[in-house]
Amino acid sequence: MIDFIVYIMIGITAGILSGLFGIGGGIVIIPALMFLQGFSQLKAQGTSLVAMLPPVGILAFLEYYKRGYTDLSAGIIICIAIVIGAKFGAQFANTLPLDIMRKAFGAFIILVGIKTFFGK
Repeated sequence: MIDFIVYIMIGITAGILSGLFGIGGGIVIIPALMFLQGFSQLKAQGTSLVAMLPPVGILAFLEYYKRGYTDLSAGIIICIAIVIGAKFGAQFANTLPLDIMRKAFGAFIILVGIKTFFGK
């Protein structure tokens, strides 16, 4: 049950940030699965593709899937939550001044980069 809740939160966060900044998969889902769920880089990438399969990446997903680097249930839960979160992120983004959006996006990218660079 805890995993289910974590996957929902990852999906909602990715959806909100996707609606807010136009990002989601690689920059949110992959690090979240690695740091919160202990997925390997490849399993996180493969699972992220499950979540994003409807809009992108079916051929890449199939390669990861054939090699066992996907978690289908996690990816599907995240996919559903992304749809919900993206709506709220987009609504919020449209209420913020562009200068605030630019600075928030830059800060977010820097934080993710630092966390990814220095590891756990």
